[in-house]
Amino acid sequence: MPGVTHDDAPLLADLMPWSVAAPRLGRAWPAAPDPGCLKARWAALLEAEGAEREALFEPTRSRTARSAVAQLPGGTAATEQLIRAFGPCPEPVRVLAAPFDEQWLIPDHRLIDAARPELWRVADDRQVFAVETATAPGAAGPALLATSLPPLLRPGRVRPLYRRPGGREPNLAPGLLEHLADRLGLPLGPLDVLAWALVAARPGPRGLAVPLTGDAGVWAAGVEAGRRTLWLMRRDGERPRLPGGRRPYVRAPLPARPLSLRYDRDEETLHLDEGRVAPVPPAAWDFEAGSGRVLEQWFAARTAPGEPGTLAALCPAVWPQPWTSQLLELITVLALLAEPAPRPDAKAEAEAEMTDPVTATALRAAGVLPVPEAARRPASVLDHAEEGPGGQFALI
Repeated sequence: MPGVTHDDAPLLADLMPWSVAAPRLGRAWPAAPDPGCLKARWAALLEAEGAEREALFEPTRSRTARSAVAQLPGGTAATEQLIRAFGPCPEPVRVLAAPFDEQWLIPDHRLIDAARPELWRVADDRQVFAVETATAPGAAGPALLATSLPPLLRPGRVRPLYRRPGGREPNLAPGLLEHLADRLGLPLGPLDVLAWALVAARPGPRGLAVPLTGDAGVWAAGVEAGRRTLWLMRRDGERPRLPGGRRPYVRAPLPARPLSLRYDRDEETLHLDEGRVAPVPPAAWDFEAGSGRVLEQWFAARTAPGEPGTLAALCPAVWPQPWTSQLLELITVLALLAEPAPRPDAKAEAEAEMTDPVTATALRAAGVLPVPEAARRPASVLDHAEEGPGGQFALI
């Protein structure tokens, strides 16, 4: 991580000014680690009628089975009231449900209390979402995550890297790229700024601060480390691997329904009941994000029983094979993230910290800050009509 620190460091909220609160489902059953069980839950919901369907839906003040709701941007779900709905389940989509936990969601606006349509309008294969996870000083785990998937993590803010689909219009303070490129003497892109923020962001009393530097060597080293972090967090493209001899394997078959998880630090072995996975580096087991160890939270999300009689109780009868592959990859990602990132030499760090910070005061003097209010609001991206409640066109 770059060693540039300064009390006058700019805030992430100013560098990436447009943010959206994470979607709020209001009920757990529309999301799950397995897409098959989501289709089973949908079928069970539609088999019920009247009051039984309403009860299974789990109504809240924000959403009931009789709510009139517009189509989720980019989705294909119907828009009639759910109490009268019929037909197949909308195809589940991948989402980031918790730190480092990719799950599935039924992309139907009728099932979600607060879907944040402006977030879905800019979600595509070019988008990268920066998600704040730790805002209190001393909090465990990374302060900032990055994902290519729509994030459901709460309570942190979500900051899309681009304000429009197709990787258009970076969500950066106007003039920031040009100012940094001039100071550093380097060509810069939006992903460079995000990569730097991933390794430099630190919680402070006013929110996440992102110390910046005008030292080209320190900047290049930080961006290199940040791009590696970005690759590991997004997990798209080439799959990460640990060197031979350190790669985790299933040493004893996992049971059909594992109920317990424990770690043997001496043997570097993860036990899922009588099943065994090894080697698992201690750093991977100890890796924390949010409220605890990532591996424990990941396992609990797949084994915690749903309340009987609810749709959430419809889960896979046995441990699906894809979960084992996902577990091995997650162990690999956490182990690689826990390794020390490449750092510039101590002298360069010290000189950058003492003589060449790019402070919030300097950004204000350059006219980069404060950002215009329009930069904190979503851009207009209505390139196509969106279906409103009951099949009517949405008026936005």
